[in-house]
Amino acid sequence: MDLGQNIKALREQKGLLQKQVATEIGLGISHYNKIENGQREASVEMLDKLAKFYGVSIDQIVHPDNEVPTEVVVEDKTLIEQVRLINGLEEKDKNVIFAMLETMITKQKFKDFFNKNVAAL
Repeated sequence: MDLGQNIKALREQKGLLQKQVATEIGLGISHYNKIENGQREASVEMLDKLAKFYGVSIDQIVHPDNEVPTEVVVEDKTLIEQVRLINGLEEKDKNVIFAMLETMITKQKFKDFFNKNVAAL
């Protein structure tokens, strides 16, 4: 069952209309309808409002019947793969990453210089 169907099932269990739920959580009926029908993604803020409204956790909305994935695989990307992924980011995000890297590299060079030249005195 997808997220929209989960949200719809919660609403139907309470015997509520889409309009009632939409009004209660501060959404337009059209927006709410699209979420239930899978045409629009639900924001975390909206999921939080729904969870509070229904008296459940966000996890219970996202994973009814405790259908949580049992295995999560974290891959250690190679340096080349990481650079390729960074290259695919928006220009603004790339600039932030490269600025952070440059700051860290400069900091490390300063530490190395300090340890080599000043600490030896």
